[in-house]
Amino acid sequence: MTLRFLWLGLILLVQTQFSVPNLIPAPSLHKIPLTPNFQDKQFQGKWYVIGLAGNAVQKNQGDSNMYTTTYELNEDNSYNVTSTLLRGQNCDYWNRTFVSGSVWGQYTLGDIHRYPNIQSYTMQVIDTNYSEFAMLFFKKTSSNVEYFKTTLYGRNKELSSELEDRFVHFAKSLGLTDDHITFLTPIDQCIDD
Repeated sequence: MTLRFLWLGLILLVQTQFSVPNLIPAPSLHKIPLTPNFQDKQFQGKWYVIGLAGNAVQKNQGDSNMYTTTYELNEDNSYNVTSTLLRGQNCDYWNRTFVSGSVWGQYTLGDIHRYPNIQSYTMQVIDTNYSEFAMLFFKKTSSNVEYFKTTLYGRNKELSSELEDRFVHFAKSLGLTDDHITFLTPIDQCIDD
């Protein structure tokens, strides 16, 4: 009997140590606005990632350097997407494809089989004026856990405080708190090459 309680205690301890943290539930994609009359050709190009907010984002934790994401439109209306990040002293490039979904302005991760732990990954453009800013929403199911984030993009490294406030307001409308919202530090290395 004592051995049974010991094993039960050990199992509970291990589950507690390796369990997924309590994440703010991801909203349904139907509740996330889309840019009306999305113009995929105007959206393509280089964007600086200025702000991040999400249920797995922690303010002031980890790397907070600005990075870029470049969208290159293909003939089939999919995007080749390349993010350029500074990791340590090296430039790191992350390439993926987003395929046009059933809703205009919404995309899914192409070649998802390359990512064995990801069951689904959706990106949609919430708002943009194409020449200055864009706000995007990402929702991912990985190992049966739903993650979501919203990003604030700029064609330049700085945006107006009004656009930053709008981003914060949207993030908070998703149930996120100030602890889940971060603005990235502008850098020159890698992202201006």
